[in-house]
Amino acid sequence: YPVYMIREELLQQPPAKRPCCRPGYNPACRQGQRAGGVLCGGPGSAPGGLGKTHNPESLLDIAARRVAEKWPFQRVEERFERIPEPVQRRIVYWSFPRSEKEICMYSSFNAGGDESGTSGENNDDTQLPFLRGVTLLEGGWVDNVLQVGFHLSGTVTDPATSSQPEMVCSVSVSFDRCKITAVTCSCGNKDIFYCAHVVALALYRVRKPEQVKLHLPISETLFQMSRDQLQKFVQYLISVHHTEVLPTAQKLADEILSTNSEINQVHGAPDPTAGASVDDENCWHLDEEQVQEQVKLFLSQGGYHGSGKQLNLLFSKVREMLRMRDSNGARMLTLITEQFMADPRLALWRQQGTTMNDKYRQLWDELGALWMCIVLNPHCKTEQKCSWLRELRRWNSVDVCPWEDGNHGNDLPNLTHSLPQGSLSPTILSESRPHRTVFTRAIEACDLHWQDRHLQHIIASDLYANYCYHDNQDGSLFDTRGWPMWHEHVPTACARVDALRSHGYPREALRLAIAVVNTLRRQQQRQLEHFRRHKKELLHKAITSITNMEGWVGHPLDPIGTLFSTLTETGRGAEEGRLLGEGESYGALAVETALIGLGQQRVMPDGLYAQEKVCRNEEQLLAKLQEVELDDTLVKIFRKQAVFLLESGPYSGLGEIVHRESVPMHTFTRYLFTSLLPHDAELAYKIALRAMRLPVLESTASSGDLSRPHHMVSVVPNRYPRWFTLSHIESQQCELASTMLTAAKGDSCKLETVLESIQKNIHSSSHIFKLAQDAFKIATLMDSLPDITLLKVSLELGLQVMRITLSTLNWRRREMVRWLVTCATEVGVYALDSIMQSWFTLFTPTEATSIVATTVMSNTTIVRLRLDCHQQENLASSARTLALQCAMKDPQNCALSALTLCEKDHIAFETAYQIVLDAAVAGMSYTQLFTIARYMEHRGYPMRAYKLATLAMAHLNLSYNQDTHPAINDVLWACALSHSLGKNELAAVIPLVVKSVKCATVLSDILRRCTLTTPGMVSALHSRRNSGKLMSLDKAPLRQLLDATIGAYINTTHSRLTHISPRHYSEFIEFLGKSRETFLMAHDGHIQFTQFIDNLKQIYKGKKKLMMLVRERFG
Repeated sequence: YPVYMIREELLQQPPAKRPCCRPGYNPACRQGQRAGGVLCGGPGSAPGGLGKTHNPESLLDIAARRVAEKWPFQRVEERFERIPEPVQRRIVYWSFPRSEKEICMYSSFNAGGDESGTSGENNDDTQLPFLRGVTLLEGGWVDNVLQVGFHLSGTVTDPATSSQPEMVCSVSVSFDRCKITAVTCSCGNKDIFYCAHVVALALYRVRKPEQVKLHLPISETLFQMSRDQLQKFVQYLISVHHTEVLPTAQKLADEILSTNSEINQVHGAPDPTAGASVDDENCWHLDEEQVQEQVKLFLSQGGYHGSGKQLNLLFSKVREMLRMRDSNGARMLTLITEQFMADPRLALWRQQGTTMNDKYRQLWDELGALWMCIVLNPHCKTEQKCSWLRELRRWNSVDVCPWEDGNHGNDLPNLTHSLPQGSLSPTILSESRPHRTVFTRAIEACDLHWQDRHLQHIIASDLYANYCYHDNQDGSLFDTRGWPMWHEHVPTACARVDALRSHGYPREALRLAIAVVNTLRRQQQRQLEHFRRHKKELLHKAITSITNMEGWVGHPLDPIGTLFSTLTETGRGAEEGRLLGEGESYGALAVETALIGLGQQRVMPDGLYAQEKVCRNEEQLLAKLQEVELDDTLVKIFRKQAVFLLESGPYSGLGEIVHRESVPMHTFTRYLFTSLLPHDAELAYKIALRAMRLPVLESTASSGDLSRPHHMVSVVPNRYPRWFTLSHIESQQCELASTMLTAAKGDSCKLETVLESIQKNIHSSSHIFKLAQDAFKIATLMDSLPDITLLKVSLELGLQVMRITLSTLNWRRREMVRWLVTCATEVGVYALDSIMQSWFTLFTPTEATSIVATTVMSNTTIVRLRLDCHQQENLASSARTLALQCAMKDPQNCALSALTLCEKDHIAFETAYQIVLDAAVAGMSYTQLFTIARYMEHRGYPMRAYKLATLAMAHLNLSYNQDTHPAINDVLWACALSHSLGKNELAAVIPLVVKSVKCATVLSDILRRCTLTTPGMVSALHSRRNSGKLMSLDKAPLRQLLDATIGAYINTTHSRLTHISPRHYSEFIEFLGKSRETFLMAHDGHIQFTQFIDNLKQIYKGKKKLMMLVRERFG
């Protein structure tokens, strides 16, 4: 045995090696505790074992109890020719389980009864089988309890409720060596765990053993009977149960009477009450079929109805069994794994190339971690490990077996074996390797053993040390204090710790965990010393290939989480002086371990799932750290680790130089910053500013030099990284910057430093904009005066956003521009003037005129700034200058805004108008010109409006079928404006209309409007030259318009007839009716229309039905 195993055996020697007078013993006493935690000392016990005299336990009971625990009853029978009846009775008596803990474990998800049942539908704890069984027992619902040999039976009554009547259940339990090996109950319960009736009967036997009738195995009773008694016994048995047993009895009788029957070839006869045989496996009853069915059901639900939670509870049950050193733990995990591997979705996902969801992926991770714990069981037999290895290899070879890192193959070498950190040769690294599955690490762990003498000494004793040892090399077994270290691949060493904890060796796990942490601390110190020796050389290169390809945070085995929980949970109730140095505590050691792990420089892994796991694991560790209240000791640790992280160069994620693809430290550093800020602000800012970098986004960064130091894994693929979590990383970088800005309020020097860091390191416009907004909110809190320095930082960040997004598309751009003007307004009038002076570097011309200048010129801004007349005029002058510059650069989009902004300054207005005229010839569309023309009319410049309208008409072209074109209203407005100005203006615009508009209905509408009123209504207000006569259709300019309209109707008619269908005949007839009205406006219109109709009849005589309709309507 290894040393610590021998020690474990010594601790578990039978009570006979101690004084036999045990406190609290009476015949009803049982070892262990009840689930509720009360010592079962019986009615004769007293606190501390004082105050009463107790009878010593008999030697018979001591021996019988030990035999009942360890030996199958067949071995006892074979060993001794005759066993006295009193001895048999005591062995049978002590063979029933004496502790309620295991019964509770097999009848609820949690040993304490804290979790819900497998259905997951009822969260009432009282509905758990164990607690219901306790209620039935305490309510007196257990009756007819009988123990015959190793078989217990009884009836348990379920009392009537409002929904169901009273039910009496027949329960039987078989047991062997203090374990329940089989259960049956007439309630028909189908579940993984024992029903409440089995629990009630078992607890009755545990708590009230002297009230249970105890008989020897039935074979012993039969042995004492004479032939007549045996015959009477059998006949009575058949008589009482003749309907059930008569066929079986007759069959057995026939076989016994046949000399050649198989039954006569066997010596003796089976006895279900006689206990286990030598070959029987000694384990608690587990319904394998129900385990498989439940797992299959949960998997089929696909994560709905809380199935993921139920599967996690099953995994917790496996861990609970392992802690109790119950062999069913591995058995249950095997059943679960078989169902996971049989999940039909695996093949479907592999075929479709889709990924499994995150929760399901985490279940596979837990499955792999549990197998790692099982194969690392320090007490497992070789044949057991070989059996597990065969199963693992079989699952591993299946095509659909999930890969360890999600959907991407892992190019890491086998680092699971007991090798010092980084002792791999480049040849191993360059070899091609298959994908690693979730079982690969467990398969590799099967090669690990616990025979190393140094390892055995570490876990066997709190006092193992060597104070004369000199720590002068990398592989030293002890540190400078003489305390043991354990050099092994860190995740593997931590897997050993987890295995020890999982298999019920918490103290041993704690010892190994402390040795691993001591190793990490010593390694950190050596890395710092190494960097200081080579600092000049490394800094000269400015890049590094030094990194860990397999980080501890986000690792499948969660090494840092394992150490943290071991030190905090296992160490909570342990003595601190024997394993720790002066002033140290397990909690402080756990915190320091987490800081070391989180600060490790490591490469971002490949694949979405692996990268998400890094983020999730980091957040989980930080959540645990945030639960710890900082005291002076922890503050010292934080300071020490912060200095280590800053000064350890490429070995730290916060060193002066890091690998380009190193996992960023933003989330971790934000926690460090807030923790250190009240105690050491300078150090807090120094570490936060260092962490702001994001080298993977720096275009100048390269993959680095492939040379590597002597004890770090360095494999740098020359590729562009695929960081699927980059958006999350950038948001964390933004959060860190925001935290610093908030803390730096009121300190202009620090604000300037933080601003420089933001401008240098943050590349996302949306995140810079968020920071600008955060700074603005902090600077303008309602309960204090605005912080002008922070406002300027906010403005500077806003200006940077404007520059970044000026030439790129951003859906929030208008919001950003409006916010910037608001921010500049808060800073002051000089800020507004500044952004208008340099508008071309910040805004598009449209933004500058329609948002910036317009907002600056608004009354709200003037009131907010409390400007005097001189300041208002200066600001307005800057806005007009901006408007004219924008109009020159982009007249199409800015001319109207420029005219609006320049209304109050005649020279500026004229300049803007001239810009419009210059651009109208080629640069502006008819829509823009019509809009400006309408504006001019609205402002009282009808002639300028007319001029712009004629320019717009020159750009317009309306075809015959565009009778719903949006420009029609503009054309009608232009003609109405020309008509109102006078005959000359109308005469000038009509040729433009005739040239641009080919749509007959639009032309006829214009024609009618021109004939309804006298032209020159506007000029008539200012002169008396208007004669008041309507214009003649026989003279120019209306004659030209009339001819064009008639021509348009003729052309449109022929165009429509080319592809007309019968369902449009009636619409066409109506169209001809409208055309006749226009024809009749001419003096010879009737003749022209008649000729037109006759022509149609001749040309389109093939369309008989249509022509018949034409004749009916028009003759």
